[in-house]
Amino acid sequence: MQEAEQVSALVGHIYDAAVESARWSDTLRRVRDFVGGSAAALFSKDAARKTLDVYYDDGGIDPHYKQLYRDTYAKLDPSTSGHVFADIGQPVSTANLVPLEEFVETRFYKEWVRPQGLVDFVCAVLDKSATGAAMFGVFRHERNGVVDEETRRRMHLMVPHIRRAVLISRAIDLKTAEAAAFADVLDGLTAGLFLVNEGGRIIHANASGHAMLAERSVLRASGGRLLATDAYADAALSEIFAVARHGDAAVGTRGIAVPLGAPAGEPHVAHVLPLTSGSRRRAGATYAAVAAVFAHRATLEATSLPEAIARLYKLTPSELRVLLAIVQVGGVPETAEALGVAEATVKTHLHRLFGKTGAARQADLVKLVAGFANPLLAERRRLSAPHTPTGGRNAA
Repeated sequence: MQEAEQVSALVGHIYDAAVESARWSDTLRRVRDFVGGSAAALFSKDAARKTLDVYYDDGGIDPHYKQLYRDTYAKLDPSTSGHVFADIGQPVSTANLVPLEEFVETRFYKEWVRPQGLVDFVCAVLDKSATGAAMFGVFRHERNGVVDEETRRRMHLMVPHIRRAVLISRAIDLKTAEAAAFADVLDGLTAGLFLVNEGGRIIHANASGHAMLAERSVLRASGGRLLATDAYADAALSEIFAVARHGDAAVGTRGIAVPLGAPAGEPHVAHVLPLTSGSRRRAGATYAAVAAVFAHRATLEATSLPEAIARLYKLTPSELRVLLAIVQVGGVPETAEALGVAEATVKTHLHRLFGKTGAARQADLVKLVAGFANPLLAERRRLSAPHTPTGGRNAA
């Protein structure tokens, strides 16, 4: 199969999984094979609590090791704090998050990664919150080799579509969708939902959609057509509707997140799902629709406490990891044990932390982090940080 045809087929599987979550496991296996790897998953990590939630996976990781990760190694994974630096949608590998020479000396590598024959991990942040990030990732086995440019290229082809599918999955009440046909759950969605033909004519709208049209703040109807009040957004939607009848490949990455404007300071966004490909054709045929438009208030990307600290003081992922560990577990020996690294490594990062933050003692670092937990102290610290250097490395 030519790559273009292969990508088109994969994209169809991804969007089918957005409305039929039982398809995710098989879809992730297909994407994993295309990217090149031994396992794939959709998951979220909390950088502060060092916890993991796996939403869907392809079964490529042995259940024993999955449980070990949740119970023990999530707290030792050196890449977790590095994800606060990653831009949404951009593939990053292990080397982008932690120096490889440091990574291979950790307990996490020696006790969890190496015994499985794994050598690398490539992932992309799909969405961020104040406490963590939702991600898609592919594990690389010894037979796959470390992440290379071809791996990144293939991830770039998949990630925008996976992100759209995840965002649409959030708009749909999946528990309800699993118990009923797609068409039967439209009126119960809290997001505004519109089914449209290729000319943008509204064939069906749910209750939230009708309320949006009545408000005329971000969307309106004229002559039966769905229009955005913002000229740029309206042109973008019209273009997407016109090509949607040709399926997923024609729409491509357009419509993943169309900004609709921010009336009263509340930004809204639309996600467009073609209904002329895959199993979604049944839903489209029911209404003679070519696309479903999900419109809702956008959640602004929140800055987490670790990210705020790291960006202000220009900390590397390794330095941030040591800082958080010092605060949570105490001194150098305890931190080295918790992170699974040598005490000399902790001391090196601690010396750099003192230089970047102006702290003189470990107790000062604890006070620094505590100050960020207090919004008033954090703002005062941000405005009075002349010692912050400008040459620090901001990874990934």
